[in-house]
Amino acid sequence: MALRHILFAAVTALAVGGCASNTFAPNYQTNNTDVLRIGGERPEAAAPAVENLGSFCVQTTQQWNDQGKTPDGQRLWVKSTLRQAVACR
Repeated sequence: MALRHILFAAVTALAVGGCASNTFAPNYQTNNTDVLRIGGERPEAAAPAVENLGSFCVQTTQQWNDQGKTPDGQRLWVKSTLRQAVACR
């Protein structure tokens, strides 16, 4: 009975140790600063733009959202884009 408990504990320790060794540190880097920025203050959002697509127009609105912090305390800023059909002027 005691051997069964020791064997169970050993297998559990090996399983946990194996899973822990496969973890990796996250990489918070990007070359595309159009959609993600790391650190600093909230970037300025562009003014809404209207684009004529022939039979209709599309208004594009962009906004930067705070998505939390990196492990070293830097802010993550992610751009969201809203597109909606509008009447052409």
